[in-house]
Amino acid sequence: MTDGRGDERGQPTGVGDTAGVMVWPPLVALVTLVFGFLLSWLAPTFVLRIVLPFDIRAGIGALLLAGGVALAFKGAQRFRQEGTNVNPAQPALTLVTAGIYQYVRNPMYVGLGLIVAGLGVAFASDWTLVLLVPAALVMHFGVVLREEAYLTRKFGESYRRYVEQVPRYGWPV
Repeated sequence: MTDGRGDERGQPTGVGDTAGVMVWPPLVALVTLVFGFLLSWLAPTFVLRIVLPFDIRAGIGALLLAGGVALAFKGAQRFRQEGTNVNPAQPALTLVTAGIYQYVRNPMYVGLGLIVAGLGVAFASDWTLVLLVPAALVMHFGVVLREEAYLTRKFGESYRRYVEQVPRYGWPV
């Protein structure tokens, strides 16, 4: 942990002290939803409508949505409690390993994925679920791996130990 004035080695946090993510994560979720719903309107497939009745789709969608909102909220809340930036385009001021971060290293990103999946299922947008795959790849390669490299540089052995103990997305690799 740091006091917000530098990293654990006393190096100042300043200009250039970011993960260099390719895209703002909520934008990935929003674009996935917009294009998924647009494609579902332009080229409907009806798979979810045929396979799952409305009540079941609505229930599954609501559970996924609620779980996603809870994960994203708890992740952001813990960052604020620890005094670090939520936006990955800003410097990490401290290594957060408490709360939800004891169980999953990326709860906000998992939460965004669950939100998108929940809305896709609830509204029978097959294309949204299909587009969730490339969105997950963009998040993994364009955001998560870049953040991990940055956090390793910034927090060194503390971050390496954390990575060994806590799964990236909530399930062991």
